[in-house]
Amino acid sequence: MVFGYPSALSYIAQYAERHAIRLDQLGLRVAFVTSERLYDHQREVIHRVFGCPVANGYGGRDAGFIAHECPSGGLHLSAEDIVVETVGSSGDRVAIGEPGEIVITHMATRDFPFIRYRTGDIGVLGDRECACGRGLPLLREIQGRTTDFIQAVNGTMMHGLALVYTVRDLPGVVEFKIIQHALDRIEVLLVTDSTFDLMHEDRIVRDFKARLGPTVQVTVKKVDRIEPEKSGKFRYVISHVPATRADEKQAESA
Repeated sequence: MVFGYPSALSYIAQYAERHAIRLDQLGLRVAFVTSERLYDHQREVIHRVFGCPVANGYGGRDAGFIAHECPSGGLHLSAEDIVVETVGSSGDRVAIGEPGEIVITHMATRDFPFIRYRTGDIGVLGDRECACGRGLPLLREIQGRTTDFIQAVNGTMMHGLALVYTVRDLPGVVEFKIIQHALDRIEVLLVTDSTFDLMHEDRIVRDFKARLGPTVQVTVKKVDRIEPEKSGKFRYVISHVPATRADEKQAESA
């Protein structure tokens, strides 16, 4: 087994593929990833290059492991010792199948109990049974951190993936990070190679304005390297706009 961040393992896989280094002969039975959102393109390249299934795990530094992916693809909650809820901004539970902030109550921490601990992650609980036959409930989807969501000028909330796909799929983009500094100001950091066309910068600005609003200032900045977070994790999208700002904008337009 190999264990690591999705961004780190996918980077290793891409490097190995570019340099014709065979990693599918290591005898690995599974690549276990955790601590970051696992994107479909990361799962695909890790699986292809390492030659083994990719198992996603979800947890928190304070709450421990919360869910593990089984061979059938179900992300099973560790319901033997934790209670998992998804809540809205008011703290009330949202319906099964609806996105909400993941809240954890840990039943095995007697000395320092965690009761309705807000993780800051957005997820969706599932109500189906997994094909593997395990009776543990499922976490259907992990959408990311609350700060992985971007707000348009009119207050509309959207997942950062709405912007990620525009940048990620451009030829010549090696690394990138999208930072929303304010409702009307967003910055895109790019690490590029020689195949990157300057016309792509115009496309980024055009697509972002179409989603966020025509008055948004979109700055594209080329850099030599994008540093990971202090934790060592890598995040494609960061928003510094408090979620309450969106509520205020929606109230003003109502």
